[in-house]
Amino acid sequence: MTAGRLEAFSDGVIAVIITIMVLEIHVPKQDGLAGLWSVAPRLAVYLLSFFMVGIYWINHHELIRRTESVDYRVLWANLIFLFVLSLVPYFVDYLDEKNFSTFATLLYDVTMLVAGMAFFLLRWAVIRRQWYAGSLRKQDTSELWKHGVCLGIYLLAIAMAFYKPWLSLVITGLVTLVWVVPEAGVKEHRKAPPAENAPIE
Repeated sequence: MTAGRLEAFSDGVIAVIITIMVLEIHVPKQDGLAGLWSVAPRLAVYLLSFFMVGIYWINHHELIRRTESVDYRVLWANLIFLFVLSLVPYFVDYLDEKNFSTFATLLYDVTMLVAGMAFFLLRWAVIRRQWYAGSLRKQDTSELWKHGVCLGIYLLAIAMAFYKPWLSLVITGLVTLVWVVPEAGVKEHRKAPPAENAPIE
């Protein structure tokens, strides 16, 4: 299968995930600022989840574009990743319904941890295919350190959920800083091809 077909399918699934999340935000019964304030926690966790899913979408595109075709390992790894990501809207709703309890926050953090592990599995499958194709470069492997950092942040957030659930969610949000720039920390960059008819120095 071509990588473009896999990416198109994944884009559709991720778009549905984001749509479901926003549809679960209901208008409060109370009018005015007091009503808006009552749903502020839900809006905050939606914002966090939106950025998390969006950053995964950006990095998914950055990863898949590095290979022209995919094998069954990549297909299954991608499917597992999308399955875990599709659970995010459910646990966002669960978190709100349970008033951000310790257990609900723990479930949310664990979901994010498993999503990070699933994305690591997908990256490994793509890197393996690149290695066999002889197209693997240092840039493709130098991003692996980000996964270690993110998984460590998730573990810290899980531990914090037992003491301060709201602080646990703040810690989870730190992952967005790690992934906000797909190529941050990558030393090797491709140079843009020279423009047509450009003067040769």
